[in-house]
Amino acid sequence: HNGWQTSAGLLIGGACWVIALSHFNVTVQMSTPRWVVGRVLSIYQTATFGGIALGSWIWGVVADAHGAETALIAAAIAMLAGGAIGFVLPLPKQTVLNLDPLNRFKEPTLSLDLKPRSGPIAVMIEYIIREDDVPEYLATMAERGRIRRRDGARNWTLARDLEDPSVWIEHYHTPTWVEYIRHNRRATHADAVVGERIRALHSGENPPRVRRMIERPTTAGTTLVSPKGPIDH
Repeated sequence: HNGWQTSAGLLIGGACWVIALSHFNVTVQMSTPRWVVGRVLSIYQTATFGGIALGSWIWGVVADAHGAETALIAAAIAMLAGGAIGFVLPLPKQTVLNLDPLNRFKEPTLSLDLKPRSGPIAVMIEYIIREDDVPEYLATMAERGRIRRRDGARNWTLARDLEDPSVWIEHYHTPTWVEYIRHNRRATHADAVVGERIRALHSGENPPRVRRMIERPTTAGTTLVSPKGPIDH
């Protein structure tokens, strides 16, 4: 019933609310690669404002059934409980990552005249790995697979040659040639650390061999295209 205390409480609560939302907004943008930040922000804002709308509806139901005072007390308890959850189930600590674009990828020179929508594209990368390095290689490639899928690769797999066990093949697909280009341009400086670890484990005399192929249908009536002709399937 004290107006000054109520006003002070509302002022502090409102300021904390604005600061928290601003902090979350900046954190989301700083922890997201540039190429996907728009989508991540839309998900974050949907969750935030959807939660506010849901909370308002619940508060209204409680206030209608038990009165405004009970609803305010329930909201305060829920707020304190939400803060306490952070001590019991804290978010995992994340190291500071450089998510700026790497910008190292150069579009390869091709013998076939591909159009941007040509595809699907299959990519195979061959590594030579010593037996002693296999456990570390597998752990690093698990992270590489996560990065590939995050950047748009499909059907990512890792295979080992049965006749020469030192040969490992990384394989994945992209729907079109332009998606392959975008996939590689989405790499960040943080991703480069994983790539450097993999290259350090590669024991071949030459760099890992990359094969880029376009998949072709084998149904009757398929028209073959010469290397000089356009491919737009």
